[in-house]
Amino acid sequence: MIVIMKVGATRDQVQAVVDRVSELGFSPHPLFGEERTVIAVIGDERPVDESVFRIMSGVDRIVRILKPFKLASRDFHPDDTVVPINGCSIGGNQVIIMAGPCSVESKEQLLETAWAVKEAGVDILRGGAFKPRSSPYSFQGLGERGLEILAEVKEETGLAIITEVMAPEQVSLVGKYADILQIGTRNMQNYNLLHAVGEYGKPVLLKRGMMSTIDELLMSAEYILSHGNYRVILCERGIRTFETKTRNTLDISAVPVLKQNTHLPIVIDPSHACGNWEWVEPLAMGSVAAGADGLLVEVHPHPDMALSDGAQSLRPDKFAALVKKVRAVAAAVGRTV
Repeated sequence: MIVIMKVGATRDQVQAVVDRVSELGFSPHPLFGEERTVIAVIGDERPVDESVFRIMSGVDRIVRILKPFKLASRDFHPDDTVVPINGCSIGGNQVIIMAGPCSVESKEQLLETAWAVKEAGVDILRGGAFKPRSSPYSFQGLGERGLEILAEVKEETGLAIITEVMAPEQVSLVGKYADILQIGTRNMQNYNLLHAVGEYGKPVLLKRGMMSTIDELLMSAEYILSHGNYRVILCERGIRTFETKTRNTLDISAVPVLKQNTHLPIVIDPSHACGNWEWVEPLAMGSVAAGADGLLVEVHPHPDMALSDGAQSLRPDKFAALVKKVRAVAAAVGRTV
């Protein structure tokens, strides 16, 4: 349920509603707009007596949210959420590209990649310090040393950092180094981790589970939002289907569906979707044409020597060519890169 305050409602009137929500055992989530304030009433499945709020001073009307996800719904927040990161914004008119290697392997490797993607116009560097792998014998990442390398490269290049966090006990450690905390596909429904990043408060990129529905993705986002952390970015990275030609099947249709249902920005990961560097560029272009707010692309200076996901990683020259084509597509649909 949403309590919509009248235009010009005072802070005291808003606070009175917030206090009443808490007294009834629910969680109030106020959203302060330029003209009016709305307050989401979040809690268990107990019915709420609307008349309790309807008679309060400053209240305009009550709206029921029928969708299972409340705070992620456009009913609660009609305007697009914009997440500011290091001087750029995800969710605005600019399409943001985040790029870098799957794994941090060495400072030399990361620094070479960072300068290359920055020259191509990227503001955010991706790189994994902790790597969830299907095989326990595969490279698992450098751990905290990988985070230190990310911090050193950020200091030298000025690029913001996005990196994955895999467990609740890692959140404060990774949060010291990262500008964006990434929740990987295998952890989309790791509820303890979702609670932890929600409480921590830093921006979160939440990847869709490889076998999860759109509603399940939004319900996972709801866990983070329920802690008052509204800086959540959704990521479509391909889902499991019967098709075997690609690593996963990129669900481009998720972009317009999500745009209709949620205010949260949407990023596409074409690299994990296809698993082959040759198909990353057309998938990236199609994603921007469909309305994606950003791209997450794997780039490696020497893909044949990469310790993980070399087959889907673009060389710097190929990545620079991708950025130029994506920029043209963005311009055609009234956006910038």
